[in-house]
Parts: sequence; C-alpha cells; structure tokens
Amino acid sequence: MLSFVVRNGRLKPRQKPVPRLRPGWALVRVRLAGICNTDLEILRGYHNFRGTPGHEFVGEVVRVGSRTGKERRKWLGRRVVGEINIACAGLGRARARKQCSYCRRGVPTHCLRRRVLGIVAHDGAFAEYLSLPLCNLRVVPGAISDEQAVFTEPLAAACEILEQVRVMQHSEAAVLGDGKLAQLIARVLCSAGLGVVMFGKHAGKLARARQAGVATQLVSSVRRNSRSPRQSYSLVVEATGSPSGLTLAQQLAAPRGTLVLKSTFHGAAPVETWPVVVKELTVIGSRCGPFRRALKLLRSGKVDPRPLVARVFPLREAPAAMRFAQRPGVLKVLLKP
Repeated sequence: MLSFVVRNGRLKPRQKPVPRLRPGWALVRVRLAGICNTDLEILRGYHNFRGTPGHEFVGEVVRVGSRTGKERRKWLGRRVVGEINIACAGLGRARARKQCSYCRRGVPTHCLRRRVLGIVAHDGAFAEYLSLPLCNLRVVPGAISDEQAVFTEPLAAACEILEQVRVMQHSEAAVLGDGKLAQLIARVLCSAGLGVVMFGKHAGKLARARQAGVATQLVSSVRRNSRSPRQSYSLVVEATGSPSGLTLAQQLAAPRGTLVLKSTFHGAAPVETWPVVVKELTVIGSRCGPFRRALKLLRSGKVDPRPLVARVFPLREAPAAMRFAQRPGVLKVLLKP
C-alpha cells in the first residue's frame, strides 16, 4: 500500500505491507484523512515520531482479525472513525488484573502502555490502510457525510471541555486562536449555550467563525486595550498552537477563572506563573474527548464543520498538502487515498 512517513522534517512516500491483524483488530481502508496542527508539529520533531502520521480519519472496515463469524459480520463494510489511544484493552490485556492502573480506573487515554495513532508508536492515516482495535472504532451514522465524519476526532477533543468544565457556570467564554481546533471549540461552546468570543490574527478565519454565530476580535486590539476591565473572561480556552498563546490567555482570564489549555507544539513555552497565583486561576490540560458526543453533534447539525475545509488533495500529493496546510489563512486540508 502507499503510505507516507516522516523523515528529516518531511513526508516521504513508501510502499509498505498492509498491516497484519491480531485478534480483535480491524483493517480499515482510509476514505478521508485530515491534517491537523499536531501533524505539522510532528514534522518539526514533536514526540520524535518517525512512522506514518495522521490521526483524523473516516474509513471502511475491510478485514477483521476475529475468531468468530458474528464479529466479522458486525464490522465488515461498516464506515467508521477511530479513537486514537490504543490502551490495554486493545493490546490484549482485557482482564482487569492485566491492565495498568489507569485502565483499571477507566482512563484509557492515559494508559501506561499507550500507543497513539499517527503520533506515538503506531502508524496513522496518511496511508491507504490503517489498523486499530475494534474497541477503538465507532460506526458513523448514514446521515453523516465523509467530510463531516473526518472531523470526529478533533470535534471530540473540543467536546472534552464540556466533560471537564461546568460551562453553564460561565456566561461567556474566550477562545484564543482562529485555527482548526479553535474553530471547533468555539462552535461546541456555542452549541452548549455560551456566548463565545474568538480572538485571532487572521481576518478571513475570524469571518468563518462569525458565519457560525461566534463573536470575534483581533488579538492586536487586545494588546492595545490590555487594561480594559471588559477584556476579562471567567472561562478562557487557549488553542493558538503557539507558545505565546499562554501569556495572552492569562491576561484575559478573570480572577478565580478557569483556563483550559489545548495547544500542543514542539518545543518549550516561556511561562510566568505569577498570574496563575495572583488571580487564583484553575488551569486544566485538555486533550482527547468523547466520540459519541461528537458524532451526536454532527448528526444533529448543531455543528457543521464542512465550511472549514479548504481543499482536498489526493494521498499521493501529501507533501504538497502539508505545505498548503501551513499557508496563512488556510483551515482544514484533507487527503483522499
């Protein structure tokens, strides 16, 4: 099969064998894969990953490593998305006594043996096929198109904020960043009934947010009016993908406010901790989220991510797609095998 691997900061084409399956795993033919900021950071050295990147996908199950015909019939031909953390259950340690402490507590996203699709020790979706445990797969309802379904993983990450924060205790939220994940976060918070203000650098991206009912503001105007008492929010979500985002997030957070951190990037961020202490902020790291909740939002139409798609490239043009995804103003770029 055709796949792409990370080599010296670039994507290189490789002909690889189709993944072999262990019992309880599925071979998935990729229908669409999404490029996200983490994939771009992997090219810069994030997690020192050297395999096939890509963790946002929608695909079709074409083979099942199962001992029972019933399980094969259940999954073969189904259109699926997949949770990216491969934990004890997927690694053949389903019995509680064999599981790590986090899996026994029901937190497989922090499994001590965890592999992560396209990020840590497991080849991802920038290929014609990928493999995942059946327990990681979620069936895509027929009412959801491929272009919607490919957003399930990042939309679930946005939904995780609703799991971690009692959002209705906040009348208004600030979302820092105007990129792909920030756009989804703003839409999810709006769907939960919050007033949302998105702060960004790109007028075109902010315009996309306004079309979805999100209020927007240029970051440059915040810096000019940094002492304004109106520039203060009890809930701030930092999703800039930049080391500088944390400083602005601390500035916009109100005393006793909640600051949710979503950015992942290669390298270190300069951090002053005194605003956290003086304002008595609650800081929450936030990563992967609930797929079922994301699929429900897509099916209901409360969140429609399709306007964020900038372009679809053939898989064979993956390097060009990655370059295009890094252009200013570009939102979601997809790959189609």
